[in-house]
Amino acid sequence: MTQPLSELEQQRSFLAAQLSQLGDLRPGSVTGIIRRCGKPSCHCAQPDHPGHGPTLRLTYKVQGKTITEALPTPASVRKAEREIAEFRKFQELSRSFLDVNEKICRMRPIEEQPLS
Repeated sequence: MTQPLSELEQQRSFLAAQLSQLGDLRPGSVTGIIRRCGKPSCHCAQPDHPGHGPTLRLTYKVQGKTITEALPTPASVRKAEREIAEFRKFQELSRSFLDVNEKICRMRPIEEQPLS
């Protein structure tokens, strides 16, 4: 059963209100990097040693290029995770908003413009 147009318009207004209440957001993911420092005398230079880390980083893409930012403190990791979670909320709300708008566009009657 299809929803009435008025109900879809209410749903769209509700989603728009939710979108306007989003906080700071950014795309990306937090990843742990394990690396070797390159010093021959360091314990990480041993063949069986896993390396230093993990050090946490925020990774995201800008115009097709991968950008990586260091997250040196637990507070910076929590901040990045909050922003990423908010971005995922934005993506879900955006999908829902577009779906509702698409239904509205299909249901809205065509209004003929008078010829002048």
